[in-house]
Amino acid sequence: MPMKKENKIWQVITASSLGTLIEWYDFYIFGSLATVIASQFFPKTNPTAALLSTLATFAAGFIVRPFGALVFGRLGDLVGRKYTFLLTLILMGGSTFAIGLVPSYESIGFAAPIIVLTLRLLQGLALGGEYGGAATYVAEHAPAGRRGYYTSWIQTTATLGLFVSLSVILFTRHSLDIDPAISIAKFNAWGWRIPFLFSIVLVGVSIYIRLKMQESPLFSKLKSEGAISVNPLKESFGNKENLKMVLLALFGATMGQGVVWYTGQFYAQSFIENVCKIDFDQSRTILIWAILFGTPLFVVFGSWSDKIGRKWIMLAGMFLAVITYKPLFKGLLELSDTETKTEVVAAATIKIDSVAIPNAQNFVRTIASKNFFTDGTELSTITTDTLYANPVQTTVKPVVKISKVLANGVYWKMVLIVFIMIVYVTMVYGPIAAFLVELFPTKIRYTSMSLPYHIGNGVFGGLTPFIATLLTTMYTADALAGLQYPIIVAAVSVIIGTLYLDSKINTKHD
Repeated sequence: MPMKKENKIWQVITASSLGTLIEWYDFYIFGSLATVIASQFFPKTNPTAALLSTLATFAAGFIVRPFGALVFGRLGDLVGRKYTFLLTLILMGGSTFAIGLVPSYESIGFAAPIIVLTLRLLQGLALGGEYGGAATYVAEHAPAGRRGYYTSWIQTTATLGLFVSLSVILFTRHSLDIDPAISIAKFNAWGWRIPFLFSIVLVGVSIYIRLKMQESPLFSKLKSEGAISVNPLKESFGNKENLKMVLLALFGATMGQGVVWYTGQFYAQSFIENVCKIDFDQSRTILIWAILFGTPLFVVFGSWSDKIGRKWIMLAGMFLAVITYKPLFKGLLELSDTETKTEVVAAATIKIDSVAIPNAQNFVRTIASKNFFTDGTELSTITTDTLYANPVQTTVKPVVKISKVLANGVYWKMVLIVFIMIVYVTMVYGPIAAFLVELFPTKIRYTSMSLPYHIGNGVFGGLTPFIATLLTTMYTADALAGLQYPIIVAAVSVIIGTLYLDSKINTKHD
């Protein structure tokens, strides 16, 4: 490839990837702050219900992604790739910034979660149009024999967007005050808004860069020849042969890819924080390190798929997830289980603090205890209950918050386990952009590839944290009950993909 053309493709990748990374940052900052948002926009009387409501709002953004794929996919096939995903970037950035301005539940009541849900739906619509445009744009600049390699750089943006969101959250949290306790209190009260508001700066930079981009050469050629699609939706889904490819892409690839992606990253973090009860910072830095080590593998598997094909790399990642998820998550549980550790009894401390409730004879009592174990793990337990003046009311169940700080060796073992899950993510996600692009003809590519991707990744995958968490609350005796959902979905994809997907990617369209 001539040097000039090589430089051009890297300019295209940089401009596309930066914007897509920012969109993922905007979209995932909500999930990364789920536990904090639960206390801000929902009643605090039932923390579990508030968390589930937040995860449901988080999932709502995924459910509307297919509608965004249809709306913006059609626009992209009619008007062009460049201006369509410029529009999605503006919509995403504006919605994210607005979430940072919404008053709390205590200020405006149920209007708060309704406004947040509306903004979350707008985020989902925007993302539904962004990914297909960026992947198509890069693929249509890349030579056919190296699409897996070049589009894999776009694939890194989803995970890097999560990485940036986690990093900004931790940086903000620790910058609010020198005293950790005060810093946490400030972050939970108002500091959580800063990562949302900060996104407007990132979006502004990306818009400036994208305005300088040129239209895709393949789309420009179609447009100059007067061969663009008149009705992309009809040609994509009304054509029997093309619809068959859409359905195969969904059930044989993107559905399984979606649950592996969200289990290995979002549900893993949720599980570590809410089931294993690991400290806020550690639950996020575990994922940060795993992502940092795993991200280069997107490019490795994307490039490898140019040589041996996309199908078997993706299906292998799904299959490994199916057979190892339970042992891996069980390993996380065992590493965090203080019941199996030896306690240093003399190091346990207890502090009791009672605060009078204004205009009442009742008292709020907080009992904070800290236990230390021989392997270096620390267990903090904060129990808050109300001492009522009326003895009849003393049966109210106290609120217990548990947090564990892992010893260094145990911490890195958790990082290793999550890293293994990230490897599966890179296997299923690295090659999939090139896989989807090459299934469909140029004139309806944006529409055709966006829908199966966003149903598979957005609906089946995006619902994973919510459904898995819901299952663990229904079957409390089994902490691993939530894994049934991603395991079953991925297994179905492996079977359909093995039987019906062609091992040779279809490149005849170009």
